[in-house]
Amino acid sequence: MEYEKELWTSVLNILEKEVTAVSFDLWIKTLEPIEIRNNELILVASSETAKNQCLKNHATSIRLSIKEVYKTIDNFVILSPQEKDDYLKTKIESDEKKEKELKPLCNFNKKYTFESFVVGNSNQFVYAASRSVAENPSSKYNPLFIYGGVGLGKTHLLHAIGNHLTLTKPELKVLYVTCEQFTNDYIDTLGSNKKEKSLLTFREKYRNLDVLMIDDIQFIASKIETQEQFFHTFNDLYQNNKQVIIASDRHPRDIATLSDRLRSRFAMGLTQDIQKPDFETRMAILRKKAQEERYSVDDAVITFLAEKIDTNIREMEGALQKTYFYANLLGKQNASLTDAKEALREVFESEVKAVNTENILDKVCRYYNVTEEDLIGKSKKKEIVEPRQVATYIITELLDLPLASIGKIFNGRDHTTIIHSRDKIAEKIKTDNHLKIAVEDIKNMILKK
Repeated sequence: MEYEKELWTSVLNILEKEVTAVSFDLWIKTLEPIEIRNNELILVASSETAKNQCLKNHATSIRLSIKEVYKTIDNFVILSPQEKDDYLKTKIESDEKKEKELKPLCNFNKKYTFESFVVGNSNQFVYAASRSVAENPSSKYNPLFIYGGVGLGKTHLLHAIGNHLTLTKPELKVLYVTCEQFTNDYIDTLGSNKKEKSLLTFREKYRNLDVLMIDDIQFIASKIETQEQFFHTFNDLYQNNKQVIIASDRHPRDIATLSDRLRSRFAMGLTQDIQKPDFETRMAILRKKAQEERYSVDDAVITFLAEKIDTNIREMEGALQKTYFYANLLGKQNASLTDAKEALREVFESEVKAVNTENILDKVCRYYNVTEEDLIGKSKKKEIVEPRQVATYIITELLDLPLASIGKIFNGRDHTTIIHSRDKIAEKIKTDNHLKIAVEDIKNMILKK
């Protein structure tokens, strides 16, 4: 830097008057400043001899001259050419280490921020909780457990928390992983030739953190050893006042074969659901997506997509993208409703084709592991009655069929029986979360979502 060169020139001007001309030309004048580190001026001599001469005969003069010019610096270090190389190598390694320590453990998706998240009635509480955790980790909601269906914004919120922490608290060690990554990391330790060392590395990775975010925790079900490792990881972080954030497609109580110990740990903080967005929120999401991606589309396209796709935000945004690209391929600058219907015709036709009574009965039978003969027959066993009522309910939900026609499917049952089955499931899913999830899962299987 010019400023530093000017300062060192001032030091040399003082020293030139303090030492002999021979000493100045041979030893002092050849000194070169490379940086100020820890309040010391680092100088490099032209040779080992020059370094020794300066330190032996002129150290006091050099120190006083530096102090007079630099004011806040009153010490210096002189390196030989060989020492300079070693010094610079060590400095680079040290800087790289510091950069690595400060660098976030994850590269969060920059598009997933709190600002880009559309808040509506279905997600306002989980949004507020996520924002609170991002601003003050470990202070209020720990753990934070977010659950909801596929494509509703859980991963967006996790990345938004990560992006906020990276920006506002870069010194924190933040790690985002899926349950699958956590499981694979643990499996790798079991297969390692140096199992003990590998297990130690695994523990250091997951326990030497300030914030751990783990997505799709439902996949930990039935993995007993992985559950054990996560239990100890969770305990270690929690006891050291570190933040844990977990996402799942279902409530902890509805994750099959989840150990009671983990279930109780998850319940220690805040468990918050994220629901399907209502029509107005879906409209807002599509408008924001179009604005962010600079898609030029008619309002009718936004309304059409918000009406047709009501369960999955990612699917809805994908349909918007497909519509705009289709219009672009036709040389249009703006996508119309006609473009949307044409671009998505195969998608919607395949859905309609898939939604028929045969497909619904098949998926219900598969889900509950019962035969179609039992499902449509007269058995009054509990394990048959509920699947039959679920099938009836889903048929009335997805197909516009007369009640009498539905009754014929179920071995000639009358319309009052069909109404009773439909209404019983409709009422029960309001309080029975297991049943609610079962119905949603079967619907998704039918619609291939």
